Amino acid sequence: MYVWEAGSLNTISADLLDSLQQKTLALAGVSQAAALVQQLARTGKLDEPGFSASLNSIVVTNPDTAADVFGGVNGVKVGLATLIQQLGNTPQEKDAEVTRYVASILGLERKLASQPKRMNELGQRIDNIQRQQAHMDLFSSQMLHNLASVYSDAVSPVGPKIQVAGNPMLLKQANNQDKVRALLLAGVRAAVLWRQLGGKRRQILFNRRKILSSARMLLGTVQPTQ
Repeated sequence: MYVWEAGSLNTISADLLDSLQQKTLALAGVSQAAALVQQLARTGKLDEPGFSASLNSIVVTNPDTAADVFGGVNGVKVGLATLIQQLGNTPQEKDAEVTRYVASILGLERKLASQPKRMNELGQRIDNIQRQQAHMDLFSSQMLHNLASVYSDAVSPVGPKIQVAGNPMLLKQANNQDKVRALLLAGVRAAVLWRQLGGKRRQILFNRRKILSSARMLLGTVQPTQ
């Protein structure tokens, strides 16, 4: 069944549904999108491997595991590091802006999941993106604009707009606006996965230590960049 459909679980193996590691990877995907939006809005630059993995996750619609969505655990290296920082015991390391982005993305996905027609529309739009990949690179300016349009048309209207803070000169650039919206779409995709795996927002609070431990373990398996 199509992974973007509300309530669909069939694309993830049943024996993995309760796996903390799978949930941690999905939450890291949300955190990575949030961190990359902040990077881009503040500096105009991005962690390129993370950006690539996040955007590619949007068109992965038949995964066997959460790791497959991101091309492996390495794909969410930035997200795992961000998750560890946000859930750690040192208040000074936490970033309120990233927390706000993550909460907003999770909240937006919850509203989206309650509207099956919107979810079906989103699924159709992602199908179109996949077909377009036969003719255009996913990271071309046209495809980035197409991904941004999917977010603007099918996702953003269901809830309060996510206000992105940063350098106004950078945020005025059309290409950066498209990248921000594409990353927010990737964040929603990861949030869909989080919910499909049984993730709930209260678990982030009550299972913080377990998620933190899982994130640290997973980050320890990441292969160094060549």
